[in-house]
Formats: sequence, structure tokens, C-alpha cells
Amino acid sequence: MLSPDQTKSLKAHALSVRRDIVTMVHQANSGHIGGSLSATELLVALYHHVMRHDPQNPDWDARDRFVLSKGHCTPVIYAVLASCGYFPKEDLKTFRCPGSHLQGHPYQPKTPGIDASCGTLGLGLSTACGIALGSKFRKIDFTVFALCGDGEQQEGQIWEAAMFANKYKLDNLIAFTDRNRLQTDGNTEDVMPLDPLPDKWRAFGWNSWEIDGHDYDAILRSIDQARALPGPTMIVANTIKGRGVSFMENEAVWHGTPPTREQFELAMKELA
Repeated sequence: MLSPDQTKSLKAHALSVRRDIVTMVHQANSGHIGGSLSATELLVALYHHVMRHDPQNPDWDARDRFVLSKGHCTPVIYAVLASCGYFPKEDLKTFRCPGSHLQGHPYQPKTPGIDASCGTLGLGLSTACGIALGSKFRKIDFTVFALCGDGEQQEGQIWEAAMFANKYKLDNLIAFTDRNRLQTDGNTEDVMPLDPLPDKWRAFGWNSWEIDGHDYDAILRSIDQARALPGPTMIVANTIKGRGVSFMENEAVWHGTPPTREQFELAMKELA
């Protein structure tokens, strides 16, 4: 369990990351804000408490890996990487600008701390599977973490990756579903129903259960549990799209809409 000081520190990081997310998308007048805000606690917990990594040596062979399978939500991963010191926080001002290393989808060769280029939904989990299997072939002990969207799991590629991970018993693969229940076209259960999602993952041979994706203790307990079990794990993290900004919460319109100046100022007041 986290100590009070550790919890306070993680919450402070999350608040700062949320402010950076809103600022980046507003300044660029482009970007995916809702799903970045919903995933904030998950990434803050991973990078600031769980993962073995070194911002001064981003290519360290023994580091844990992270794959952003829902590759459009780069504001959250860029803000977290900057908070860890992979690149100057000042770089966040160049988000989605021509020539910037912080583009709309993660590009591994250019951005320090990015372990896999992603964008096309469904492919990131397959990439994570390949990295996890590669670690076993190379006999290098590290964990691969992946973050999937829930709407992304309407893609057949996800379930091909699920079969692959089960076949090769990838116990070094821990994935999360950012289960905020909203995608571009509305509620996931209206577009293409996913429930009961953990049951589907278990049917494909994965360990799977649900947690509160904004609760640090729940996140960390689940990771410990996953590491103690054989085979791959999918943790379905129930979250709120737009978390932290009242008028964005649970509103599908904020999937990829940038805030106006007035909305930006209101959001920043709430995140003060």
C-alpha cells in the first residue's frame, strides 16, 4: 500500500499532468483531451511508482516497456514523460507543430521515452505482445505494459493479439483497458457492445478483472496480482472520460475537441 506521502505525490503529479494535457490541446487547437484525462492516474502510477526506467538512459535494455495502444491519446504520455525528465517540459508547447518530436501519434525513433510507434487502433497490443515475446527469446527480464482504449477493442486485431499472448503464455505482459465507455461516435455499448468485457478476456485465456482506474491503491494492487499469476493480464480500469474538468466529464464531444479560450481558462481554474 502507498504511504500518505506517496499518495500525495502521485496526486500532485496527476494534477500537473492534467494541466499540461489541457494546455497542450488548447495551444495546438487539436488533440484528444478526454481520453488523455481519463488515463492520467494509470500512467502516473506506472511511470512514477511501478515501472523500472531511467530518463537519463531511455534505451536501457532492462527497462520496463510501455505501449500506448490507443495511440491518439498522446497528450497524457507526453505530459508524463516530461514530468519524469525525458525531455524539457518546455517541449510540450510544440505539441502537433511541424517539426516537433511531439506529434499527434507517438513516433518511437524521435521521442525519448516512447517505446513503440502507434496510431492505427488495435495494433499497439500486437506490438506489446511482440516485445514481450522478444524479451523471453533474449532472456532479458522486463515487463511490458500496454494501455488500450475500450472502443479500440471493437477491432479484430485486438483479439488476434489476445490469442497470440495466450498461446505464448506472456506472463510479462500487463495491459489496461481505459474503460471510459465513450468513443468518437458516442457510448461504446451503443456503437458496438463490449460488456461483459473481463469475461471476454478470460475466454481468450487472459487473467482479467475490473478496478477503479482513478484509485492508485487499486491500480497498484492489480499490478501486484497480475505479476503473481501465470499468463497475460488485462485489467479493465473503469474511468471517467474528461476526468478532472467538470464540463468535460462523461461527454463524448470531448473525445477530440480542443477547448476554446474561455473553456481553457475555466478548466485551468478547476485544475488549480
